[in-house]
Amino acid sequence: MSGRYPTPPSTAVSVEIEVPFHDVDALNVVWHGHYCKYLEIARTALLRARRLDAADLIAFGYRFMVAETRLRHLLALRYGDRVRVTAWPVEIENRITIQYDLTDVASGRRCAQGTTVLVTTTGEGELCMWTPRPILDRMAGALPATGGSP
Repeated sequence: MSGRYPTPPSTAVSVEIEVPFHDVDALNVVWHGHYCKYLEIARTALLRARRLDAADLIAFGYRFMVAETRLRHLLALRYGDRVRVTAWPVEIENRITIQYDLTDVASGRRCAQGTTVLVTTTGEGELCMWTPRPILDRMAGALPATGGSP
């Protein structure tokens, strides 16, 4: 993950999620695997904001595949907590690396930090060695001003 607890840029997209009962375990904390679902919700919001939702990718003849997920858990979430999940790209040329910040809304404390790496494939499943131009064009405006690739 780039840097220790980076601050989300102004181009980041955030969603708020209330932890549902079915996401907690017998200890009343969110099971660690559900954090990936929270990242997915934020990543979808980010991609939709860039007009790169599933239908857009299919129209271009491409697909995304999650190649890597990394999470650092810092504070347990519990049933009923509200969490703000913020997502922003930090790399887009050869792969799309998205950074996440998960914050407990009530306390303002960071709960987790994460990263996913997306690779692009053709509609037939062949790996693209670089991000295709139509995707680059739509993602470029979401990069932080001080980092990433044009």
